[in-house]
Amino acid sequence: MTGTVHDNPTPWIADHIRRFEETGGHPRPGVADLLLTTRGRRSGLLRRTALAYVRDEDAYVLTASNAGADRHPAWYLNLLATPEVTLQVGAATFPATGRRHGGRVGPPAAGGGGRDAPVRGLPHRDDPGDPPGPGCPDRAGELTASVS
Repeated sequence: MTGTVHDNPTPWIADHIRRFEETGGHPRPGVADLLLTTRGRRSGLLRRTALAYVRDEDAYVLTASNAGADRHPAWYLNLLATPEVTLQVGAATFPATGRRHGGRVGPPAAGGGGRDAPVRGLPHRDDPGDPPGPGCPDRAGELTASVS
């Protein structure tokens, strides 16, 4: 991905991106953070945000919670439109391809998708436009995407 990168304008996220760069990719010791750059689905501009992640073998699993809002974060919608992204993990920057996890999240015994859904206990929406379903305790963490 080439071009000018536009950082997330939300003040606390912009501060986190700055700290990420100042610390060589370790803004919060002990927390797995990365920078994700997507292409804006409407603008075509490169958009960068900071996210926490978990690993599932060679994938970086990201949760599209949008801080509990009833809409998906822009980075997730951008990733669905253009799955080719750039990740910065620590000091390493590399291209990756995003994909949406299928199935319900959680262990198979709880109706989840098992290995396809490595983040446990988070309800899943079938479509990015769907509101949270019944039984969803809050709106946080309702979708996961992985990049590898």
